[in-house]
Order: sequence, then C-alpha cells, then structure tokens
Amino acid sequence: MSRQPPTPSRPAHGARQLARQWGEALAAVLAGLLAMAVVAALGLWAAGAADLPGGFVSIVAAVVVMAAGGQIDLSGDAGALAGTNAELTAMPLTVTLVGALVTGICFLLPLRHHAVARTRDLLARAAGTVVLWLVALACLSAVAQHDFPVSIGGGETEDTVSDLFGELLDAADPTVGFRTDLGATLGFGLLWILGVLLMALLVSRSPLPPRLVRYQEAVRPAAHAMLLLVLAYVVVGLVIGIVVATTRGHAAETWAVILLGLPNVSWLALGVGIGSSWEGTVEGPFGLPMPPILDAVLRTDTAGLSTVDLSSLTSYDSRAWWLLPVAAVLVLAVSFLAAVRSPARTRLWQHALRMGIAFALTMLVITPVTLVEARFGLSILGIGELESLGGQVVLRPAVWKSAGLALLWGLVAGLLGGLLAKPVHRRGEVDEGRKDARTH
Repeated sequence: MSRQPPTPSRPAHGARQLARQWGEALAAVLAGLLAMAVVAALGLWAAGAADLPGGFVSIVAAVVVMAAGGQIDLSGDAGALAGTNAELTAMPLTVTLVGALVTGICFLLPLRHHAVARTRDLLARAAGTVVLWLVALACLSAVAQHDFPVSIGGGETEDTVSDLFGELLDAADPTVGFRTDLGATLGFGLLWILGVLLMALLVSRSPLPPRLVRYQEAVRPAAHAMLLLVLAYVVVGLVIGIVVATTRGHAAETWAVILLGLPNVSWLALGVGIGSSWEGTVEGPFGLPMPPILDAVLRTDTAGLSTVDLSSLTSYDSRAWWLLPVAAVLVLAVSFLAAVRSPARTRLWQHALRMGIAFALTMLVITPVTLVEARFGLSILGIGELESLGGQVVLRPAVWKSAGLALLWGLVAGLLGGLLAKPVHRRGEVDEGRKDARTH
C-alpha cells in the first residue's frame, strides 16, 4: 500500500500570503510618511519654525497631516477683553508630492514580477494600504496639536502693548494653537490615498486584472504624459530655486519655498502659462513663503482681490511672458511622447481627444490644491482688529477656467504631437507588417 505525499495546506499558504501583503502595505505607508516627515522638517527648519517656543515635532506632524489632505484648525486666545482669530487652508505640495511618489512606488514594487494581477490580490493590497494609512494618519493627528505665544511687536513696542493689555484691558499675551479635525482628516485622507494608488496603477506598467488590460492602451500613455508634465514643471522650478538660493541671497527663505510649496508655485506657473488665472490678496506683515513677484501682484489691490495672470505678472517682470512658450513646448513634448507610446493603430483624433481629456482632468486635480487662505487677527473688545497685528493671505484658483483651457490645449497639442509621431516607429507596426506579408 503506497503512501500518498502530504498536500500543502491551503489555509497556511493563504495566511502567509495575507501576512506578506500586509507587511508590504505597512512598508509602503511607513516609507511614504517618513519621506513626508523628512521633507516637512527640513522645510520648516528653513522657514525658521525650529525657533518657535517648543512643539516642533507637533508642527511637523501638522504639516504632514495637511499634506495628506487633512484639516488643521487654528485657535487663539488673548484674555477676557481681547481675542485672536486665525485660520489656515493650504497644502504644502512638496510634501504631498514626495509622499505620493514614495507611497506609489513602494505599493507597485511587489507587483513588478507578475504578468497579470488577480483582482482579489490587488484589492487586498490596496485595502491593506488604505487601512494602515488611515491608522497612521489618526496617530499623527493625535500628535499634531500645540499652543504657542504670539510675539507682539519688538523691544519697547512689545513692552508697551503688553502693559496696555495686562494692566488696562486685563488681556493676556495672545496665543495661537492648532488642532486636527479628525473626521475631516480621515475623510480627505481616504480620498488622498485612493487617488495615489489609482494614479500609480494608471501611469505605470504594473500588471492589471484581465478585465482592465484592454483599457490600458487608451489610458496609460496620456496618464503617463500628464505625470511627466507636472513633474517637469517641478523640476524646472527646482532648478530655478536652487539658482536663486545660491546667487541672490535669502537662501533659507528660498529653500523653505522649495521644500514646502514648490509645486504650489510651479503648477500655478503651468496654469498661468496656458492662460488661466488666480485671484487673491496679501495684507499685513504676515505672509506665506512665495516668490517676490507673486507677493507684489497680490498686494496691488488693497480694496479687493488682485488677479494673478500672465498680464499682471508681466507688468512686474517682463520675463514672466516666458511662461507661455514654456507651457507650449512642454505640453507638446509630452503629447509627442504619449503618441510614441501609443499603438500605431491609434487614430489622430483619438490621441487628440485623450490628451485633451487627460490635461483637463489633471488641471481639475492640481489646480484646487493650490488654494491658500491664511488669516490672523487680534481684536480688542471684539470691535475691529489692530492692523499691525493682523494679516491675511488669499490665493484662489479659477478651477473650471483652468480645466477648459487645458482641454483646448490638450486637443491641439495632441493633434500636433500625433502628427510629429507619425514618422517614428511605434508599437504594433511590426506585427501589422508581418500580418500583411503572410496574407500575400
């Protein structure tokens, strides 16, 4: 009687595979958050946040939360007869971009050896990454809270105002603090991580479930082209920022812009280059790290909101008109690359339509996140604010205008890029040639 060889235990194999998937998801989450924390810490250090009275770790955690789409609520206190009012809505997009790239790459690495991904396995990996990301975001939210005093004036002015508050108005030294809105943070954080994983699958050559493979020829070339476009603008901005930091002084302030808000400025340049606009204002001594030309334009209209577009920027610096030809060259270049990566059977109108839709969707994603609204005010008896102790920064994009213009630019650039790519050998031509030879 022969003995049957033992069969492997399927439950044990499934448990090992599940443990491996959760381990890979944990690695992706930790790598992304660590990269974001490092960039945020360096940017805050360059901006001088390390000199604030305590709470640097909390401030770094708050910046990472904001970069992942979370909401930070500001609060202030100045005693019984005086009050502070503060609010902040902004995303440090350098931190956001670094976190998205690192998390997306780490999520895709385990899939690189597979020809086709099973739907169940892909969903399990994505679910594990999402759950762990939200848990980590909740932990960061618990750390992202701090209160610190606000310095009023300096020298004799500070002493005079402090005496006025303390002795005459029974007001304490003003303080400002921040807390995380956990519900909003987890909600927007869920959208953030889902968007990162979706974009990672769209732009890469990672395997997809069989049902989705047929769509990759239409989606991936255009999606990859848009990723190259937004990254190209960041790289150009980085080069310009490094040159400015090394040749014109104010190196710390420039590095603060680079490490915290480089895509905020770079993607604004993309929108302005294709003809879109932003509106906003800067009032008071408070401000956010931004190029001097942008700060100057936002301070032009003291009675309302100033318009940031190609015309207003050029009026302050004639070199701003270069934003138009740079946009034309880069959009056409990525359209050409998308056409080269597309199958040869792709028709010209199909490529133009795909590029138009892809560019419009890209602007619908990157334009809203350039929104900035920051305000701080100190009032006495609840009537009015001390002008020297308050200020605001507002920068609002024209989102639908940007998307409409991007659609037109994408259609034209897709058409021209497809024409330029016709002489280039593309995927599918050899196979079609062999088929023709066989028929003859």
